[in-house]
Amino acid sequence: MFPKGIYPMGEIQDYKEDNLWRVTSEEKRYLERLEHDNLNEARKCAEVHRQVRKYAQKVVKPGMTMIEICDLIENGTRNLIEANGLVAGIGFPTGCSLNHVAAHYTPNGGDKTVLSYDDVMKIDFGTQINGRIIDCAFTMTFNPKYDKLLEAVKDATNTGIKEAGIDVRLCDIGAAVSETMESYEVDLDGKTYQVKPIRNLNGHSIGRYEIHSGKTVPIIDNGDQTKMEEGEYFAIETFGSTGNAYVIEEGECSHYMKDFHSPPVPLRLQRSKQLLNTINREFSTLAFCRRYLDRIGETKYLTALKNLVDVGLVNPYPPLVDSIGSYTAQYEHTIVLKPTSKEVLTRGDDY
Repeated sequence: MFPKGIYPMGEIQDYKEDNLWRVTSEEKRYLERLEHDNLNEARKCAEVHRQVRKYAQKVVKPGMTMIEICDLIENGTRNLIEANGLVAGIGFPTGCSLNHVAAHYTPNGGDKTVLSYDDVMKIDFGTQINGRIIDCAFTMTFNPKYDKLLEAVKDATNTGIKEAGIDVRLCDIGAAVSETMESYEVDLDGKTYQVKPIRNLNGHSIGRYEIHSGKTVPIIDNGDQTKMEEGEYFAIETFGSTGNAYVIEEGECSHYMKDFHSPPVPLRLQRSKQLLNTINREFSTLAFCRRYLDRIGETKYLTALKNLVDVGLVNPYPPLVDSIGSYTAQYEHTIVLKPTSKEVLTRGDDY
């Protein structure tokens, strides 16, 4: 994509008052130069995300199956990132959650779900190089009646990004996000709904090969006094809903991930040992889905997968759903808190 291997910088935002001195600090500039190679990896991941989503936004249309949509995004990602095992590839399964399903839905093999004109689809996909994961999401609709819902969530995510910074308390970001989102209303079929933040969904810090690395960025004021720190990567994501604004786990599970901190567990079933070896080799602690196991030739693995879940080696992530009949939207960017400024790595012309 870029012959010299130097990838474009994301959007730069200065820190607020107390940290403005960082812009001109020689020491902080020096520290930032030391991070050049790591930042360039992250920027390549972000550039791949921009190009793949631009293509998806152009070609995804009602009438396509969820599997067709995910294949299009994932094959594009593998191609542009120059997929190479754990060194470079997909960061996690492509989420394409519809309507009241807010997150963690991707089709399993044989799923015949078709996208319709009135659907609200959250496209959440990731890229990674050397475990540096870029996590970024947007919402696709075809009926303009949902425009205000999308506008509310996009604005809320941008508010979260604006408020984020070194030494900022996580609860203060949540308070600002919810205030922005709740200032919007959407009219759907003659009824007016306040757009509400889904209070048990959050952004998160991102580590190498660890999509959720410990810190949670709320989208309501939850009182968490934990502060953001220099050098950290965060997924700033917000979810808005016309329903209860609270999700529960429901439906057939597709997303799984090896537990990042689990100690070794003795396995009695030979098939479970084989499957764990496959997971370690192909995904390590990156999230995967059943389609990915199908793709590499694994068959008859459901009992073994359940066994790995039961002993705590693998965590399942079922779909997260709000009340039936409600609509949910999501926007998300990955940011990095550099020594001199914050960089919105995944910013594009689209959002």
